[in-house]
Amino acid sequence: MKVAVIGLGFRLGYLGQVFKEIDPDFEIVGYVDPEPAGLAGLLDAGVPVLNAYDTPQEMIAAEKFDLLMVGSPNHLHLDHIRIGLEAGLTVFTEKPIVISIEESLQLASLLHQYGSDRLLVGLVLRYSPLYRDLRAAQQQGLLGDVVSIEASEHIEPYHGAFFMRDWRRYGRYTGGFMLEKCCHDLDLYNGVVGRRPRFVASFGGRKSFVPDNAPQNAGINDMEVYHRKPSGWLGADKVFDSDADIIDYQTAIIEYDNGVSMTFHTNLNVPDHFRRFCVVGSKGMAEGDFVRGFLDVHNAHSSEKVVENTYSAPSEKSQHYGADEQMAMDVLAFVKTGAKQPVSALDAIEAGILALSIDEARIGRKVVDLAPIWEQFDACLHGTTLKQSA
Repeated sequence: MKVAVIGLGFRLGYLGQVFKEIDPDFEIVGYVDPEPAGLAGLLDAGVPVLNAYDTPQEMIAAEKFDLLMVGSPNHLHLDHIRIGLEAGLTVFTEKPIVISIEESLQLASLLHQYGSDRLLVGLVLRYSPLYRDLRAAQQQGLLGDVVSIEASEHIEPYHGAFFMRDWRRYGRYTGGFMLEKCCHDLDLYNGVVGRRPRFVASFGGRKSFVPDNAPQNAGINDMEVYHRKPSGWLGADKVFDSDADIIDYQTAIIEYDNGVSMTFHTNLNVPDHFRRFCVVGSKGMAEGDFVRGFLDVHNAHSSEKVVENTYSAPSEKSQHYGADEQMAMDVLAFVKTGAKQPVSALDAIEAGILALSIDEARIGRKVVDLAPIWEQFDACLHGTTLKQSA
């Protein structure tokens, strides 16, 4: 498969290696990125990267390829997606798909014009074996009707420090931490519930990565752990005195339009990290953890454990619990045969709208009703105009 890349950062640099392992003919025929942080890793791994271009338009005009991959900073996604769709290309974009409610509505209008079948999105956890098994258990009726969900995404201090040092520390580029990092998880549970979220509330802030908690205050001068993960564009060294405007902990409460409720918690300073969930249904419950690699399902009547699965990554260098490898296979299958994907651009927009509304609730200290947003979204998606109230 031949691809062209807009935004050759660490993420697409890693994904290029994964694609190459699965498809020996994979090559990047061109890229646009003034500071391609992912290029060295690709070249070291023997992935062909042929030509650099100054603009997406120049690259699209000069090259023939099967897929346009967008890995630029989040705030540039909408323009780069638009360029690809207008050129008649199949586009793969990294998450989050866009960074605001207004951009979500603009993208919905674009999808009305060009269709959503040519836009793929890297919400990679939908491809993970654990999540697929969770959905299979649900489809087999082992859970019954979903009633409530408790979920979390916690990351280790080295990873939290990365967010304080990278361009992702600025909400104007990312849309906020809940969107940048947790849109994966919100998308998963939107999929489990199968309905749109209706009301959200949220609380959070920054308490760990602050000057008072700098290790030097306790006589610890070893800062290696906080610089273990390299930063790219706009990278900085400051961690506990960072100029970041993102949170380092947050809790959200969500009610879906069918009454299902969910709590979601994230924290950037969890030494023994986990990414777990408990889905409680009328006939059973599913409990799992992507980091610790298990899925258990219990029957509500007998308390019998009816599913007991464990998972491990396919290799030491594998990211996202083996989901990247499955995503690469599925994307290749889509390009070659049009095979159905487990996540759509519409799923990604809906997860993004939820994340953005959670932050609106946190900042405004209020409960946000998403019904007006869904009304606007559907109008844009179907090319209709909202009726004006009298």
